[in-house]
Amino acid sequence: MATTTTTLDVKGMSCSHCVQTIEKALGELQGVSAVYVDLNGNKVTVSFDDATVGLDKIKETIEDVGYEVA
Repeated sequence: MATTTTTLDVKGMSCSHCVQTIEKALGELQGVSAVYVDLNGNKVTVSFDDATVGLDKIKETIEDVGYEVA
C-alpha cells in the first residue's frame, strides 16, 4: 500500500462543525487513512492509498458536503 499525502486549499470552512463534516466525509472513504483540517489556514491534509481512492474522489467528496476545493 503506497500512501500519498496531499494538502488541498478548501474555501467555505468557518467553524468546528465544518471541520467535523469534512473529517467525517473523508474518513468514510475507503483508502483514506488520515485527515487533518486546518481551519485557520483553510487547508485539508489527507493521507490515502492512491490504489484505492483517487484525489478526484477526495475533492468530489469535499464539494459534495458543501465546500469548494480551490
